[in-house]
Amino acid sequence: MEEAIQKMQAEALAAIDAAQDEDALERIRVTYMGKKSRLVALTKGIKDLDDAQKRVVGPIVQKAKQAIVQALTRKREELETARDAQAEWIDVTAPGTKVRRGHLHPLTLVQRDIENIFTTMGFAIVDGPEVETEFYNFDAVNVPKEHPARDMQDTFWIQTANNNARQVLRTHTTSVQVRYMQQHTPPFRIIIPGRVFRQEATDSTHEHTFHQFEALVVGDDVSVANFLDIAQSFFSAFFKKDIKVRLRPSYFPFVEPGFEFDINCTKCGGPENAKGCSACKGNGWLEIGGAGMVHQNVFVAAGYKRNRYQGFAWGFGLERLAMMKYKIDDIRHFHSGDVRVGAQFR
Repeated sequence: MEEAIQKMQAEALAAIDAAQDEDALERIRVTYMGKKSRLVALTKGIKDLDDAQKRVVGPIVQKAKQAIVQALTRKREELETARDAQAEWIDVTAPGTKVRRGHLHPLTLVQRDIENIFTTMGFAIVDGPEVETEFYNFDAVNVPKEHPARDMQDTFWIQTANNNARQVLRTHTTSVQVRYMQQHTPPFRIIIPGRVFRQEATDSTHEHTFHQFEALVVGDDVSVANFLDIAQSFFSAFFKKDIKVRLRPSYFPFVEPGFEFDINCTKCGGPENAKGCSACKGNGWLEIGGAGMVHQNVFVAAGYKRNRYQGFAWGFGLERLAMMKYKIDDIRHFHSGDVRVGAQFR
């Protein structure tokens, strides 16, 4: 029996040493240590031996069991270490896996470009509430009570408990002008980018929610010539080419005189090359926004003495500029939620 136990121990240790994976090792354990294994049978047979034999065979069986268990434990640790090393191994010659990166929205990119250009020209960036009072949105910027802009067709009115202080979703960023002027004394130059709201039907060029950008310069001696110089400097920097600005008389309640302003076509370059141009429809100019000298009624609403200061204001839609810069043909793409739109501008 002693020889049989020692032979079985040697076979078990050799099999364990030769195991190539954990499944094979488990089969060896069942063969030599399982409930129906020879070693277990021998252990159970000890009780049938006389006392002298028990004293000899018992320690041999226990020693064999310990040797096999220890060998199984070592081999299992060895196989686990090898498996972990294989999992951590990196093939440095394999092509890399492309990591998906986040990206900024095209409107954010355009707004940051605008802010960077204007801050280099000494402008401060100002913000204001999107839920605005009727006073700041209309009265303070010289919009008459009967003006059609106050109609439900153009304005989102908000029902409040106090009807004496009616509120709206702001229809323009001009409302921030008076708020700023009430807290600051000229001279100053500021820009006001922000979201505005209009109750109107949407199509490829109109949205009920969009972004405006406004600039305001106030001082003792400010003129339209200052506006033209700043506007041409800005657009030239934004489009990275020489840009000219053209003024056309127009009416806005908060400025006097008021102008529509155009820039020479960024695609064809201007009227001399405009024939057949799809961007400007052949006239060489692109309509951008409105401008003018700040109406003295607006200064009075801000608490300034009438005719004490002069200033100009001008603004445009951020979506309009983004569509021109990135060749986007439908304004609704900006708010569609389709991640493929923004993914093009990483």
